[in-house]
Amino acid sequence: MEKREYNWLDRVDSPRDLKRLSLDELRLYCDELRHYIIEQCAVNPGHLASSLGAVELAAAIHYVFDTPDDRLVWDVGHQAYAHKIITGRREAFRTNRKLGGISGFPRIAESPYDAFGGGHSSVSISAAFGMAKAAELRGEKRQVIAVIGDGAMTGGLAFEGMNNAGASRKTNMLVVLNDNNMAIDQATGALKSYLLHISTSKRYNAFKNRLWRWFAHVPPLLTLCRRAGNAVKHGLLQKSNLFESFNFRYFGPVDGHDVRALVTVLRALKEIDGPKLLHVMTVKGKGYSPAEHNQCEWHAPGRFNPETGERIASADGRDRYQDVFGQTLVDLARLDRRVVGITPAMPSGCSMNLLLRTMPERCFDVGIAEGHAVTFSGGMAKDGLLPFCNIYSSFMQRAYDNIIHDVAIQKLNVVFCLDRAGLVGEDGPTHHGVFDMAYLRPIPNLTISSPMDEHELRRLMYTAQLPDKGPFAIRYPRGRGSLVDWECPLEEIPVGKGRKLKDGNDLAVITIGPIGKLAARAIERAEADTGISVAHYDLRFLKPLDEELLHEVGKKFRHIVTIEDGIIKGGMGCAILEFMADNGYYPEIRRIGVPDQFIEHGSVQQLYHLCGMDEEGIYKVITKNELRMDAPVESCMATHS
Repeated sequence: MEKREYNWLDRVDSPRDLKRLSLDELRLYCDELRHYIIEQCAVNPGHLASSLGAVELAAAIHYVFDTPDDRLVWDVGHQAYAHKIITGRREAFRTNRKLGGISGFPRIAESPYDAFGGGHSSVSISAAFGMAKAAELRGEKRQVIAVIGDGAMTGGLAFEGMNNAGASRKTNMLVVLNDNNMAIDQATGALKSYLLHISTSKRYNAFKNRLWRWFAHVPPLLTLCRRAGNAVKHGLLQKSNLFESFNFRYFGPVDGHDVRALVTVLRALKEIDGPKLLHVMTVKGKGYSPAEHNQCEWHAPGRFNPETGERIASADGRDRYQDVFGQTLVDLARLDRRVVGITPAMPSGCSMNLLLRTMPERCFDVGIAEGHAVTFSGGMAKDGLLPFCNIYSSFMQRAYDNIIHDVAIQKLNVVFCLDRAGLVGEDGPTHHGVFDMAYLRPIPNLTISSPMDEHELRRLMYTAQLPDKGPFAIRYPRGRGSLVDWECPLEEIPVGKGRKLKDGNDLAVITIGPIGKLAARAIERAEADTGISVAHYDLRFLKPLDEELLHEVGKKFRHIVTIEDGIIKGGMGCAILEFMADNGYYPEIRRIGVPDQFIEHGSVQQLYHLCGMDEEGIYKVITKNELRMDAPVESCMATHS
């Protein structure tokens, strides 16, 4: 892709500037906007393919509606890069997802044009309906638009929102269904087939094309549409449209890359009151051939050469934790026919695609439906299967009741694999998996573990599927592990047993998970520099706690440091405090972890440093130095004495 000068892009710093363009100029602007997104994402990675597919849609909405007074809600936000650039953040887009830069998702605090925060799926319709109802109750006349993808539409919350909004026939809101037949991976489920049926109906599409031509030239037909309702469409489709059964007036499908057609349709819909849904057909990765032809990989491709489409891989030879999970799941499935895999729309993201390729009949992508994934797994476990349910840590928050009610109470042998646990980096506070230990710890019957390295991950997965283990959670981070050769025999780890990694006399350090590797390096430095003697324990299990190990620590040490890649309110450090208090031990305990606040986006290394969780921060606590006074986050330490 050649470097180019922009003739139209630099003229637009707001939707007001956009409206000054003719429709022909708007099309040229969209071409430059798409090129700019590719150019910037090549050197500063982000969610590329989704945003390329929504360039014309974002431009048309801002061209027709009066944002920010008219509210525009983007579901998730993967498709919102064009929106950000149009709304005055063209130069700031160079800082997208960087520490101190703009967020990769819509954020209320970032811009008045970001009507509602994004990051998690299927929320846009409910949020938009809330805004529309607020405007109605306050006597304010405004448009409210929710843009949602076909993948996000599979989430139950989307249908809850539609059901409620459709019952309020006078509330003015527009849902734009951006249908590209993709979530992050290939779309799945019955809704996919239904949308395909609608989009390929020749009779209906012929009617639609005539309808919008009439609207463009005869505005009084809008009044006729309001009077006639959907009767004509019902006849053409032979049965009630799914969306119309929710009392939404359905329009479409429309070519989402024809900006002129989009403007025409949106102008018409602006004049129609009540709940409406516009079905827009787009191509994920539109305008960049490598992304169009491999949409899954180009969802978030990392750095790449925009000219050749060659992705720039890391020189690190270590594999990712997710790949260790994926291969180990295949290994376990070969050993036991009862082993199955379940994921909510993330087979490539969690590497369950390895099982999908080798044993497709034993791998289930349930779509963006975390609660269903958990309960579905529970049903399988009840009748003799061994489900591995892999859900990103921050997304598992959506299935909390399902874990308690449908699995834990019934002591069902479901293995929850929480990928992306801990601070995840550039995706920011909506995606940091820092709450899992705190929210899972109170649940009875649930085993909670975290491996220090890839060998431990494999062994914990093997342990979890053994007979009578009950509900079992394994949390592990995003990114690469610490071992070059991670393959090892599958062996059982005694449940609730930690391990002493290093003996010492002056101070005990207790860690859980891969952050123990950073702690080991900090301990080595501290001993070499100060001469203190530090013991290091890998707790391995948050629940049940290794009481024998903790009694040893409580009896021997007056100073303890706990370290976890999770929120310190309610996490592993709190569990240690409780144990020591309950058993009459009164050491000084200093806790290192994520403070009681939402952590911004940036690289994992940068965020660790800000939270005092990097090697340097751990070193300072071990040697009893204070954390940096200028740190923009509160102290991550709490003391019990």
